[in-house]
Amino acid sequence: MTTPISGEGGVDAYAKLAELGLTLPTVVPPLASYVPAVQSGNYVYVSGQLPFVDGKLPQTGKVGAEVTAEQAADLARICAINALAAIDSLVGLGRLVKIVKVTGFVASAPGFTGQPAVVNGASNLFGDVLGEQGRHARSAVGVSELPLGTPVEVEVIAEVA
Repeated sequence: MTTPISGEGGVDAYAKLAELGLTLPTVVPPLASYVPAVQSGNYVYVSGQLPFVDGKLPQTGKVGAEVTAEQAADLARICAINALAAIDSLVGLGRLVKIVKVTGFVASAPGFTGQPAVVNGASNLFGDVLGEQGRHARSAVGVSELPLGTPVEVEVIAEVA
């Protein structure tokens, strides 16, 4: 049987977020015909999260042109926090067992090949908050465009109890 993160021997995600000085934002309403997250069995599938802060994108543009890889990694971190908020709003972080898979999409300028370093922003946030349960399989994909001109988008599959 799988043990939730906040269960015996697990990490208390809420306490760790507070320790890191982070708060979960309100989930941004969907931009089209979908829901932020859906549960099927023991898994939560989180729709692609943009780096919204207070309902706005802090930056737009292509990584490797208008946006540096470091700035994009910070934005990927915000996407990860937004993904945790979507999980929390659906089932509560107390039921989270493990982040299973992360897919990061990076709006890339021609010739930019640093997508893995950008998506590390999200991966590192999951590790910082969830410890070993935050380690996951991952894809980092370069794309020509993303919604609203955002530089990065992150989707997540998580196991829950």
